[in-house]
Amino acid sequence: MKSMKRPGVNDGAAAGQEGSAASLALAKSFAHFAHPKGSDLLARTEDYYRWWQARNQADVWTYALAIQGRAGPEATFQTVQGRMCSGVNFATQDYLSLALHPCIHEAAIRALRDFGPHSAGSSALSGNSSLSLQLERALSELVQMPHVTLFPTGWAACFGTIVALIRPDDHVVIDHLAHASLQTGAHAATAKIRRFRHLDGTEAERHLREIRSTDSQNGILVVTEGLYSMDSDSPDLAFLQRLCRECYATLLVDVAHDLGATGPNGTGQLGAQGLLGQVDLVVGAFSKTFATNGGFVATHSPAVNQYIKAFGCSNTFSAALSPVQTAVAIEATRIIRSAEGEKLRTRLAQNVSMLRDAFAAAGICCLGSPSPLVMVPVGNEKVARLASRRNFAKGVFANLVEFLAVAVGAARFRLQVMANHTEEHVRAAAARVAKSIEEARDMVCKLRNARPTAASGGSP
Repeated sequence: MKSMKRPGVNDGAAAGQEGSAASLALAKSFAHFAHPKGSDLLARTEDYYRWWQARNQADVWTYALAIQGRAGPEATFQTVQGRMCSGVNFATQDYLSLALHPCIHEAAIRALRDFGPHSAGSSALSGNSSLSLQLERALSELVQMPHVTLFPTGWAACFGTIVALIRPDDHVVIDHLAHASLQTGAHAATAKIRRFRHLDGTEAERHLREIRSTDSQNGILVVTEGLYSMDSDSPDLAFLQRLCRECYATLLVDVAHDLGATGPNGTGQLGAQGLLGQVDLVVGAFSKTFATNGGFVATHSPAVNQYIKAFGCSNTFSAALSPVQTAVAIEATRIIRSAEGEKLRTRLAQNVSMLRDAFAAAGICCLGSPSPLVMVPVGNEKVARLASRRNFAKGVFANLVEFLAVAVGAARFRLQVMANHTEEHVRAAAARVAKSIEEARDMVCKLRNARPTAASGGSP
């Protein structure tokens, strides 16, 4: 692995930056700007923009990176400040490394040649192709559910499925940490929403039984995920499905992060928990393991399938997946179900275990259970932002996660593991991230101790 270092980072200059701009950049979070007030919708964004500028000036804004070339185990990114940074890449999603697979490239080129670049319409009209019908059949076989509808993105699949099925008098019972696409879909469809503590089946049961004790006429949708990407954990799907049957409710499971990358034959948590083909509704995304964008919903009912096609607005009123996207997803599904796919999952699992073990050796206990998402807890946002800056300087890319994605005070790094990461990549990432967090904690302590006080004649 070649030496990778970000140019232009000077610790002395960085320390000097941690003045007025850094105090603003480090002291606040997205939560401070989530509910702006004022009659001018445009002007009230200015406070957030000043904070964004302060974070840029303090060099602690590490979002909105622009990759230069392919997203492999090593990559080069351009920051919003315009700097080029090269390093070990654990920031992009390609769990089985299929985006670099030659068969995937050949499928994309063939589709571009045969069908052109554009679907040229909604799937409700003329945006379908023989490829999209083939993909629906392939996904049906993978999840063992006979009816599938495609969506332009995973977000669209989650949102569109919920708003298609739920009406204002219906109820949604949803995990507190369910993805924003699921939460937004629920709020768009009904005000009757009950959130249960993360993975707390007992509280979910209490909500369902309370609802059914007073309302036997309207529907209940229970919403969860196969693998939660911010905590790397999974619910007891069998319990939730059984509970739904008892309470005449419907279970929806989002398998965006686990399908293809984990479980027997790539069937994710549904396969791992013995529920393949037994859940009411399954929604998924292609962007994590299938080397493209797009999403789907699978059901056992032809009536439900056709109803979602008609009333799932994010499907009906969006252009369909392009032929290139569709062809890539077909080929990815083929590889996922093959012996090669099993080897890739084995290699991925080995890399995950190695990375978690390396962090443990450095004194860091990763969150959740082993999965392609290795969650490194930090907590304090100041520490996390400074550590993220130092990660860049050390040549390692790991996503900084803070509010809105997690609670205030629960910042963390999310490392997204690929099958073709090498042992050198894995060990370098763990060592560098752990060192960055240690150094950032020391920096925050020094900043706190150096803060002037009224007693010393400084400003309070």
